Amino acid sequence: MRLRVPVAGLLAALLLTGCAQSVDPIERLGKKAAQRVHPQETAYRRWGLAAPLAPAPRAPARTTARTAAPGLPPVVDHVRTRDKVVFLTFDDGAERDPRFVDMVRELRLPVSVFLTDSVVGPGYAHFARLREVGATVQNHTLDHASLRGLPYAGQRAEICGQQDKLRQRFGIRPRLLRPPYGRYDATTLRAAGDCGVSAVVLGRAPGTHRLRPGDILSGFEERDLADSTVRLLRRIQAEGLTPARLENYL
Repeated sequence: MRLRVPVAGLLAALLLTGCAQSVDPIERLGKKAAQRVHPQETAYRRWGLAAPLAPAPRAPARTTARTAAPGLPPVVDHVRTRDKVVFLTFDDGAERDPRFVDMVRELRLPVSVFLTDSVVGPGYAHFARLREVGATVQNHTLDHASLRGLPYAGQRAEICGQQDKLRQRFGIRPRLLRPPYGRYDATTLRAAGDCGVSAVVLGRAPGTHRLRPGDILSGFEERDLADSTVRLLRRIQAEGLTPARLENYL
């Protein structure tokens, strides 16, 4: 009888010890999972937003853009959609703030960058990083020349030349062209179509007017890109909209 008590006590101790050890790995996994989720859940706070960005619709409600003439790419300055979305586009390639790369990655921000080779110069590596975190790259010509009035050969060289540059750099041929200064003519559309462009995209500065669903926004404050984008995101949220990927709608 004297042996039963120690044996029972020993068994109880072993069972309790085993249970304690079985809980620890679960707790550790829970903590690790929380650590993985925590940065994504709080990214919006780190960037000064009051709430996460609302997700854009997975199945865009869109209509076909109107073409200037059969066989030519359409000119789009606003997407006709019922979705409560706007589109963030950035031009040239002069701004290379690494904070903006972090913002696009952490907020999963859908942005389109229209690049000019003579402006980007040696900075293509920055835009490769931006593309890796989700940005899309489009055409803004080789030299940022005003296309309107140029002969066909000159316009084709500006557009096709940048198509080739971007293919060499990123392995893609962009579908969208933004003509510098928003200046284009019928020759631009013909040259763009011959270079494989499916739409000529214009845009407008956010300004102070009320944003509309389908707005294509451009003309950001280049010297302070990350902060000016945050200010715009706050405004987009306040007006009941959210950023969406332009390429999903065109």
